[in-house]
Amino acid sequence: MAEAAAFQGTGPSPARRWLRRTLTVAVGAPLLAGLLQSPSAPPAEAAEGSGTRTVDVSIDTLAPSAPVEGDTVTVTGTLTNRGKRPITDATVNLRVGPRMSSRSEIDEVARRKGFRAESDPQPLESGPEIEIPRLEAGVSRDFQFSVPVSKLGLDDEGGVYQLGVSLTGQTSDQRYDHVLGIERTFLPYQPEPTSKRTQVTYLWPLISSSHISADTASDDQQSPVFQDDELAEELRPGGRLDELVTLGKDLPVTWVIDPDLLASVDAMANGYRIKDGTGHTAGTDAHSKLAARWLGLLEKAVQGHKVVALPFADPDLASLAHRGKAVPGALENLQSATELAGPTVETILHVQPATDFAWPVEGAVDPSVMAVATSAGARKVIARSDSIRDDDLAYTPTAARPLGGGTTAVVSDAGLSTAFQGEMVRAENTTLAVQEFLSQTLAVTLEQPQEQRSIVVAPQRQPSVAQAQAMAAAVRGLGAKRWSEPTDLVTAAAARPDPEASTSVPRTAQYPKRLRDGELPVQAFRDMKTTRDELDDFKVVLTMPDRVVPPVGSAINREMSTSWRGRTSEAAIYRVDVEEVLQRLTKSIQLVDKSDLTLSGRSATIPVTVQNKLLQDVDGLVLRLTSANKTRLKVDGEAMAELPLKVRAGHSQSVKFPASANANGQVSMTAQLYTADGTPYGLPMTFTVKVSEMTPTVMLVIAGGVLLLVLAGVRMYTQRKRLAARAAAEAEADTGAETEPGTDGEPENGPAADSHTDSPSGSDPDSETVAEAGTGPLAEGTELEAESLPEPDEPADDAPEDRSPAGDGTPATGREAGGDTADDAGQPSDPDADTGSESGDPSGTGEKVDR
Repeated sequence: MAEAAAFQGTGPSPARRWLRRTLTVAVGAPLLAGLLQSPSAPPAEAAEGSGTRTVDVSIDTLAPSAPVEGDTVTVTGTLTNRGKRPITDATVNLRVGPRMSSRSEIDEVARRKGFRAESDPQPLESGPEIEIPRLEAGVSRDFQFSVPVSKLGLDDEGGVYQLGVSLTGQTSDQRYDHVLGIERTFLPYQPEPTSKRTQVTYLWPLISSSHISADTASDDQQSPVFQDDELAEELRPGGRLDELVTLGKDLPVTWVIDPDLLASVDAMANGYRIKDGTGHTAGTDAHSKLAARWLGLLEKAVQGHKVVALPFADPDLASLAHRGKAVPGALENLQSATELAGPTVETILHVQPATDFAWPVEGAVDPSVMAVATSAGARKVIARSDSIRDDDLAYTPTAARPLGGGTTAVVSDAGLSTAFQGEMVRAENTTLAVQEFLSQTLAVTLEQPQEQRSIVVAPQRQPSVAQAQAMAAAVRGLGAKRWSEPTDLVTAAAARPDPEASTSVPRTAQYPKRLRDGELPVQAFRDMKTTRDELDDFKVVLTMPDRVVPPVGSAINREMSTSWRGRTSEAAIYRVDVEEVLQRLTKSIQLVDKSDLTLSGRSATIPVTVQNKLLQDVDGLVLRLTSANKTRLKVDGEAMAELPLKVRAGHSQSVKFPASANANGQVSMTAQLYTADGTPYGLPMTFTVKVSEMTPTVMLVIAGGVLLLVLAGVRMYTQRKRLAARAAAEAEADTGAETEPGTDGEPENGPAADSHTDSPSGSDPDSETVAEAGTGPLAEGTELEAESLPEPDEPADDAPEDRSPAGDGTPATGREAGGDTADDAGQPSDPDADTGSESGDPSGTGEKVDR
């Protein structure tokens, strides 16, 4: 209608406009007055919820944590003004709420942050009150309340109550009383013991990360080599592991121990080494004493308590189930880790542990995790109630759940198990966690007070010092046994199950993505398989496999430890290190490289040398030599020949293969080591043999040359004899001519002597004699005389001398010195090899295999 009126050019009348203005003023005036009204006017309830976190209220202590009738409850804490303005006219009050009816209500209150007038209780009537006239911005102030239990307004039947501390005051921008800060906690109150007490099993984990490498020192003790020295920090007084033992020795708990931790500490106590770059240095005596001290304390602490041994190195069952099963042989690592658990704990702690428990990460399970967990012999799997859920039940059922096939799921309580995660260094956090834990256990009992149930608490695997202290405070808080009683894990697993409790394992798709993302990759299990296969091939050739298999095998088990979650890079580095250690050992047994060989003749022996740098003998190896062309060169009459091998520690062994050639040319030869079962060991070695067979014509030429050398030697020897005989005859003739009758036969100097001295050109008379020896009858007579046998009294010079064929008077060498002669040497047509034993030393450049 208005649009029509405007279209027609008419408007409302003046009287109507005046009436509209009057109504607007009448309605808007109260609204404007409300907006301009002083902020001090409204009741406090109207402003509740605004600024309720201005003051940080912390409850640092509450004692006793579970009071009874006649006790006085003392609460201490700190108030801190986190706002930007001072707080004035403030009061601090204690608020105790009505009895809480369920565990879910406790959870809801624990999650609440700000003040809520509709759900938070009013301050205690006639209760204590602290007045604070002024609290400046950024300033803290301590407070303390002490109130008799009778003044708290608790019911006689007991239960769980909300207890809060609040600060009410004013600020310059809100000048009315309102709650500026509040902190809540819980007060479990059970004046009389319940008719049925809940059995509580608290697991006390002793688990650490992996510290020992696969390497060992070369001493007789095989001192283990540690990746680092961080374990000593956990063992020293006040350290994490020391605190766990110190606290746990007085608590009714079940010890859950990783055997790898015990083995590591024991190794440290008996002497260890630490990696230092490419080598390693000795660990300190002080740290060895720390380790021995800790083991002594632990051995005393576990006496009389149940001890559960996890598989060695605490393997990541979920990673095995989701990633490892795709790699053949991965489950064998779990089997070996399980078999090693019991003996390790029993040897070091002298107690018999239970070894049939498996503990997946955070108790999360699915069908594949359950299958892997039980594959190595575990029949009890520690799960958690946020995995195997009981959403349809209004109470907390007993932990034990039979799943069939002899398998039992021990379902720990998720709320109680996660109560002490997070930062527990601040006293406020510890107090709130302990009070909530005690209140939840009382609430469990009150859910069905006429039925006894058994619950299990499985906390985080590696609690910090502060977390362990909070856990100990909680367990001590249950010591009065008014609504609970302690028991062990073995008993809890055998408890009568609740028929209403769920036994349904969640599907694989329901496994938490957060946990799945932290699992070991498939490549990790491939690396483990490669290392395990190499170790299996290596150990069969060792005479002392116990020096290698235990340290390397344990390192492989450590590669799948749960402790690697969140440490992907460190895990990969550790796997590479283990592989490198094993390869360094396996390469200590290797073939020595050979240069190319030359085979002169039809048959010979080919040496191949194997070197062993280990500190132990190796046996069970087979050396195989293969010819690439058996038509040209055969090994022992075939294309391939094998010979067994045994090499002493630190020595080399040369193996000789008979070879026969049929044609000249080059042949590629391959040497390869094998284990007794035919598995190749190490890398093959390839070298070339050049066959250069001597033909009959070449042999005749060589034989002719040798014959000429022999004849020349005989001729020279005969000529010497003739010359010597002739010289002797001439001397005798000259002596007879110059001796006069009647004398005593002494020669005199005469013309003959002078003529001998005055030979032409001053030449030696022997030279002339040699010249004459070749002509005339005298020469012939002299030659015959020289060939006759010498008389017994002939001078020694007439005997044959050991001279070289060249007649130069040097000693004979080689074949002329008694070695093989041409008559002794074989011919190319001989069927048998004629090459003697070759040196066992590594072959040099240009090595030649002669006939």
